[in-house]
Amino acid sequence: MVSCVFTGDLEGGYTERNVTPLAHLTEPQGKIKNFQERLISEEPILYDGGFGSQLFARGIELANSALANDLHSTAVVDVHSDYISAGAEAIGTNTFVASPLHLEMAGQDISDAKRLIRLAVQHVKTAVAQSGRDVYIAGSVGPSPGAIEADSGDTTFGIPNKDVREAHKLVIHTLAEEGVDFLCLETMFSAKEAAIAVDVARETGIPIAVNMTYKWTQERRTRNIIYRTDWGHSPGDLLDILMNNEFSGGNSLLESVSIIGVNCGAESRRDEHTGMPYAITGTQQLHSALTEAGIDGKRMMAYPNAGMPKLDENYETVYTQTPTEMASYIPALMAAGAYLIGGCCGTTPTHIKAFREAIASFRSQ
Repeated sequence: MVSCVFTGDLEGGYTERNVTPLAHLTEPQGKIKNFQERLISEEPILYDGGFGSQLFARGIELANSALANDLHSTAVVDVHSDYISAGAEAIGTNTFVASPLHLEMAGQDISDAKRLIRLAVQHVKTAVAQSGRDVYIAGSVGPSPGAIEADSGDTTFGIPNKDVREAHKLVIHTLAEEGVDFLCLETMFSAKEAAIAVDVARETGIPIAVNMTYKWTQERRTRNIIYRTDWGHSPGDLLDILMNNEFSGGNSLLESVSIIGVNCGAESRRDEHTGMPYAITGTQQLHSALTEAGIDGKRMMAYPNAGMPKLDENYETVYTQTPTEMASYIPALMAAGAYLIGGCCGTTPTHIKAFREAIASFRSQ
């Protein structure tokens, strides 16, 4: 997982690897199982936590966090290693802002994108090899740095759709070529951009997770609380756009998606809709949308921020939800239907360790 702060055809190359079940991290490794097969198991999957915030904690502040893959490779490997030691069964690559669009925005050479992405995957593989465990690698794919044409209606304000597609194609295909186990589209503010990314990602043939970032809204007439993205897309809208969109030649994209979820969530004034409470409500609303649409067979994912970011007396960013507090919500999050569980901005290896213990305790009841 990474910080949410924006600072032709493939052949072969996809390998299967052993994966240690969450509740048996110290036991001998089992039979080889690819990620799609792992999703069939009822054992939840523990994801990792915040990445950018872990770089900040090490005193590393960059215009684009993907640059750390080159400039601070040891630190990148160390962050991944810490999450593996904490019990994470799936680790996200440091590629959230590795696209040419993000590099250009940070004043970097856009031709470095592929190299930085390849380094990112190699760093996860190094951490996995050093750990002696077998861990799934999630290829992180973040949103474009701003509005896209499909939402804004033109290219005066929005990034052209073709540029968005080409940027996602470079990131996604490079990740696939490097052998990630699944693609994790995350912190998506636009369901239309998510659809464009899924249309590209399905060309790789590997599992796809789509995670949206929502905010609190309330209907004026009914007073019902509805989670919506910055572009007004609810969980139900996401499903509709994936099934009936203009980006895939009329074909439904939903069948190409294995996992749907929520991540991030940065409410500035509502503690009850940030961090773990946000993840629980978002998962409940997503579950309701799936049920109402008659859709089954999709796993749900949830990895929120560690509460609300605030400045301490030293003017440094701190997050309000502790590992113990967040872990106390794990039973409710699992009861809502979350299957892949982790953390986003501000969560640490200590949070993930607490999540692991809470999941194991919940499963043993």
